[in-house]
Formats: sequence, structure tokens, C-alpha cells
Amino acid sequence: MHTAILILLLIVSVLLIVSVLLQSSKSAGLSGAISGGAEQLFGKQKARGMDLVLHRITIVLSVIFFITAIAITKL
Repeated sequence: MHTAILILLLIVSVLLIVSVLLQSSKSAGLSGAISGGAEQLFGKQKARGMDLVLHRITIVLSVIFFITAIAITKL
């Protein structure tokens, strides 16, 4: 059981890394943080299409990652 959860954790972690790297950048770097990057906090730019799908996949994978990480410490 421990081995199966560990393998699941490794697979989910790799998929999580890939899904984060595939997402497009939503910030303008340091200049965006200084001069108006806060607009994105209030949802003025909503994700559409592939970005929305990748965003939802990232959320699901992160939840699965934390559940498996907690489960592996309990076993």
C-alpha cells in the first residue's frame, strides 16, 4: 500500500510540474508588480480556453498531491 501511494505521489508531482510549466505567464515580471500588477488580483483577466483547463487541472492535481503526501506520512 505504501509503495502504491508513493508511486501515485511521484506521478502526480510530475504531472503537476508539467501543468504549471504549460500555463502562460500572467504577470509582467517585476515591472508588473510595481506598476499595476494588482489588477489581476481582482479578476479583470479571466482564463479562457486552454488556460482555464490547465488552471483546473493544476488545482485538482495539487489537491491530490497534498492528500497523497499526507497519506504517505500516516502510513
